[in-house]
Amino acid sequence: MTKYIFVTGGVTSSLGKGIISASLAKLLQARGYKVTIQKFDPYINIDPGTLNPYEHGECYVTEDGAETDLDLGHYERFLNTPTSQANNVTTGRIYQYVIDKEREGAYLGKTVQVVPHITDEIKRRMCLLGKNGYYDIVITELGGTVGDIESLPFIEAVRQLRWELGSSNSLVIHLTLVPFLAAAGELKTKPTQHSVKTLLEYGVQPDILVCRTEHHLNSEIRKKLALFCNVNINAVVESIDAPSIYDVPLMMLKEQLDKTALTKLKLSTKSEPDLANWKVFLGKLKNPTAEITIGVVGKYVELPDAYKSINEAFIHAGAINECKVRVKYIAAESISDDNVNEKLKKMSGVLVAPGFGSRGLEGKLTAIKYVRENLIPFFGICLGMQCAVVEFGRNVLKLKNANSVEMDPKTKYPVIHLMEGQKTVKNMGGTMRLGAYDCEIKKGTKAASIYGKSRISERHRHRYEFNNDYLAQYEAAGMIASGINPDNNLVEIVELKNHPFFVAGQFHPELKSTVANPHPLFVSFVAASLTHSKVAKQK
Repeated sequence: MTKYIFVTGGVTSSLGKGIISASLAKLLQARGYKVTIQKFDPYINIDPGTLNPYEHGECYVTEDGAETDLDLGHYERFLNTPTSQANNVTTGRIYQYVIDKEREGAYLGKTVQVVPHITDEIKRRMCLLGKNGYYDIVITELGGTVGDIESLPFIEAVRQLRWELGSSNSLVIHLTLVPFLAAAGELKTKPTQHSVKTLLEYGVQPDILVCRTEHHLNSEIRKKLALFCNVNINAVVESIDAPSIYDVPLMMLKEQLDKTALTKLKLSTKSEPDLANWKVFLGKLKNPTAEITIGVVGKYVELPDAYKSINEAFIHAGAINECKVRVKYIAAESISDDNVNEKLKKMSGVLVAPGFGSRGLEGKLTAIKYVRENLIPFFGICLGMQCAVVEFGRNVLKLKNANSVEMDPKTKYPVIHLMEGQKTVKNMGGTMRLGAYDCEIKKGTKAASIYGKSRISERHRHRYEFNNDYLAQYEAAGMIASGINPDNNLVEIVELKNHPFFVAGQFHPELKSTVANPHPLFVSFVAASLTHSKVAKQK
């Protein structure tokens, strides 16, 4: 029978439920258990696809085309296994399903209520991934903070499920904050006590407390938390601030979080976790032999979570190259012809990030022109690729004011235009070209040498594409379409012939980069940037 672990959060948001969930899953996986993680979010959006990245960080896209919470990126990066539509559920999706059923007449004669109809649907979805018998353990992370109004139906569903599943088939981990008061010079347990009391009022007793803290918990603090929160003392787990999220699994191993969880679930703890490869990765991450600075030009640079997967992909690629990658975020709006040299001349490489809308477009084009002419390694992702096409059209092909129809619907030279299938779309949510699509790579190209194979699959999230009416013109001038979708002939990858590294993809390679499998495009881009940096120093 599949066992279920529920992870709740208390005191404050942003404590790192996703990282704790992913770290525990990694330890259980390393012990030989088949594990998956799902995220239940309390907001009413159907998915994060229509949310501004400033609201909720990046929108993570799965293989099957679901627009999901960024925590699913952590799950995939840690476990190296893909997630799906079923791994992320929102309040909006739950209510939409129940309301649609009501309109169909499924509840005919019944008053449709939060309990039992909404909670029953939450429970059904919580157990969905465990139904096929493939997973030994399903970890469910509940978004929000205990005490929030919108989280109540999820907590109630957990209460009911625990009663239905039985005591040894489920457990609750409560992630909480133990703040340090500088004036008093001590850690305070009261916020955690109140948070657990709130959870108890809802009928849920946590089995394990994971305490985020800036200072080590001594035995007195642990005893106090155990006593007032009704947990065993060995179930009070310290989660001290870490230099990197990739340190957390080893810290949780030291605190025996996995062992405590398995014991409560009556599962074997005989085999110790095999974390040899993880430790090799950490060793390379912490002992780089070189350092480079990559400029990331984008719209949402004030919030690093807006480009979370890109940042993590650079960490994975840096470790492989035994090189520390410093990411310098540069607001596209701040770049002009007058200051582009000052902003980019010291960069080892430049990445133009994905996004939507015209804000910062001219700055991105100016940055691309600069790196193209000065032979600085360049990497473009999604809109970054489209900007590379527009810049080349304007400055090399001399197509005056060439543009994407997203930015200028009346442009004379629509080198980027709306995909055919998007022309009739009215609704914004979940209607883009989403998820994994195949791409065939031309022999003898930079892309072919990077991937080492002729057919790949990458994840997409876009409405606009390269206009093939201009393809012959571009290729004749030196911008090659090195990757093509075999089904609809869409251009997936462009690159420049006479440039050390100028590659751009219509897809999002950062979404497939994991600790175990760093993405080859990022690995090659970091390697090219490292070479450029060494040459620049010699000059």
